[in-house]
Amino acid sequence: MRPFFKTWLTICLLMPLAAHATNREQRLPNVNGFTPKVHSTPGTSKAVKLTVNRPTQLSKAHANGLVGVNTKQSSNVLSRAVNVLGTPYRWGGSSPSKGFDCSGLVKYAFNDVAAVDLPRTSNAMAAGHGQKVDRKDLKPGDLLFFKLKSRQVNHVAIYLGNDRFIHAPRRGKSVSIDTLKKPFWDKNYVIAKRVLPKEQNSNLRVVQR
Repeated sequence: MRPFFKTWLTICLLMPLAAHATNREQRLPNVNGFTPKVHSTPGTSKAVKLTVNRPTQLSKAHANGLVGVNTKQSSNVLSRAVNVLGTPYRWGGSSPSKGFDCSGLVKYAFNDVAAVDLPRTSNAMAAGHGQKVDRKDLKPGDLLFFKLKSRQVNHVAIYLGNDRFIHAPRRGKSVSIDTLKKPFWDKNYVIAKRVLPKEQNSNLRVVQR
């Protein structure tokens, strides 16, 4: 895949992250090469002001997603995954040079997230890691699990946003992007898990009246 196309595709896929940014004045993730970096112009960074009348309103703000998924880590995960689009499937593979199976791709994409230590198989990932997420609440970086001709989870993918996901499908295929809107994936979808740590609220300031 040509570098220019990969860069363009990465930008398009990371756009949904804007909807989950905790600060509306924060810039969208930019792609420098293939690694997006969140940055702000010096002198323009502002703390988020939250006006409350009672202490309980702060917890409500958290529940509404004011402090949610770490968007920088999420964009890095998606960038690593998108950067290996077209890599051939290989059972047991977990690197661009040797190929990927579904869980190997996930392990590779999350490799730089120190707080996340995923097991090697999709079934183990689904069983004991992360927080269960309703399908309507999916965010980029969440893990999607499927049962493909099996009684237990045997396939995992990384959610990109807008019902799209990236995965290593099967033998004879390569790392590619697909959609939950397809009947096959919709039928075999089982569960989603959020394994990325929440974004810290160090820039949240409460102003009481």
